[in-house]
Amino acid sequence: MASQNLNFYIAAILNPQNDKKCDYFPEGLLVVKKKNGQKVIKDLLPLTQGVKKYGAFMTEKNTTRFESSVILPGFFDMHFHWVQDDVRVMPKDSLLEWLEKYTFPSEMKFADKKYAKTKAKSFFKKLTSTGTIGGACYSSIHEHAVEAALKEAKGDFVIGNVLMNMNSPEELTQTEDESLSITKRLIKKYGSLHCFTPRFAITTTPKVMKKGSQLADKAKCFKQTHLSETPQEIDFVLSIYKKLPGFENVKTYTDIYEKTGMLGKRSLMGHGIHLSPKELKTLSETQTSIVHCPTSNAPIKERGLGSGLFDFKKTEKAKVRWALGSDIGGGPFLSMFDVMRSFVDQNSRKKVSGATYTKALYRSTLAGAEIMGKQKSSGNLNQGKEASFIVVPFQGKKLQSAEALIQNLSTQHKQKREDYDSMIKAVYLKGKQVFSQKA
Repeated sequence: MASQNLNFYIAAILNPQNDKKCDYFPEGLLVVKKKNGQKVIKDLLPLTQGVKKYGAFMTEKNTTRFESSVILPGFFDMHFHWVQDDVRVMPKDSLLEWLEKYTFPSEMKFADKKYAKTKAKSFFKKLTSTGTIGGACYSSIHEHAVEAALKEAKGDFVIGNVLMNMNSPEELTQTEDESLSITKRLIKKYGSLHCFTPRFAITTTPKVMKKGSQLADKAKCFKQTHLSETPQEIDFVLSIYKKLPGFENVKTYTDIYEKTGMLGKRSLMGHGIHLSPKELKTLSETQTSIVHCPTSNAPIKERGLGSGLFDFKKTEKAKVRWALGSDIGGGPFLSMFDVMRSFVDQNSRKKVSGATYTKALYRSTLAGAEIMGKQKSSGNLNQGKEASFIVVPFQGKKLQSAEALIQNLSTQHKQKREDYDSMIKAVYLKGKQVFSQKA
C-alpha cells in the first residue's frame, strides 16, 4: 500500500444507502486510492479507526482536513432544463401560461450558436458549483445547443433537444423529418449520452414519438418527457389526441406514451403528480421512472407553478421507481438542498409521514444513479466507487444522527433560498477537484 497512491479526506461524512439508512461519521476519514489510472474509494470509516489503520501512510501532502464541514456524495438532478436558467426566478403562473409567456421566448434565443455556447459554459459551471454531478437534462429544439451542453457538462449526464412539431410557437416548431433527422445525428455522434426528449404529448406528434423511441431503444438511449403535471395539461392532451387517428379511445395521458413506445426501463417521466392507480400499474410494469420536482410543483407563493403534491407513498406502493429533480426553470434554484427541503416541507404541511431528510438525500443521489444504471460507480461513497463527492460547510455542534445533520444542511438557507446555490465549499469528480469556493 504505497502512500503516493492514496489520498485522505477528513470531515464529518454522510453516505446514503436507501430511504431509511444513511451512514454517518461525525468525524470520518474518506480514503481514496488510484486504481488503473482511476481514483476510487478504498475506505470510509471513523477517524480514530482510520488513523490506526492508515496513520503510517498519512502525510501533510496527501491528507486534506475540511474544518467544520461535511463530505457527502454529489447530487443527481434527474429533471432540469438548462435553457431555462433565465426564467427560473420569473413570476410564476400556471404551467401552460408560464411556458407561453416566459419559457418559449427564452428558448428561442438559443437559435444563436454563439449565445448557446456562452450560456452553456456559464450554466454548467454554475451547476457544478452546486454539487450536481449527474442527471437528465432538457435542451432547446436546437441541435447545436445540445452539443454545447454536452461539451460543458461535468459528470454523468444525458441531454436531449426537446422535440416540438405541433401546438408550438412558429420559431420553435420543427417538421417531423427535422425532429427525426436531428435524433439520428445526435445518437450517431453521442450514443447513449443523447436522451430522446419529446417535450410532452401536446407538442410532439405520435409519429415522432414512435419512430424516435425505436431509434433510442436500439441505441440504448434514455427517453424523457413530461407526464400529468397539472389537470389542465391532462385535459388539453386528451382533447388533442382523441381527434388523432388511432388514439380516439385513449383513456389516459399514460396510454398515449404507452402507444407511442415512450415507456420503458430507460424512460423518465417528469412530475407524474396526477396519476390513476391504473396508470401507476402501467408505469410499474414497464419499469418507467418518475422524477418528482417539489420546488417546481410548490405553491406559486413559494416560487413554484402550483401544480400539486406528488404522492410518493402511492407511487412506492405501486412499485414505481422515482427520484428528485429541480426542474429548472419551473424550480427557482439549482441546489438539490433546496429541492430536498421543499420535499420535506410540503409533505410535513400536509401531515404526510415518511418524508424524511434521509429519504430526500437518497432520492437526490443514489436513487438517480440507480435509475441511470450508474449505481456501481456513483451515487454514494461505498468502497470501489468513483471518488466523486462534495464538501459542505457546517457550523454548530456535532449532531447525533444523519437525519439531524441532513436537516441542518437542508434548512440553513430557508429564509434566503438563493443562498443554497452558493453553499458548497468544494466538488470532486472522480478524485479531481472541479470546483473550489474562493475564500
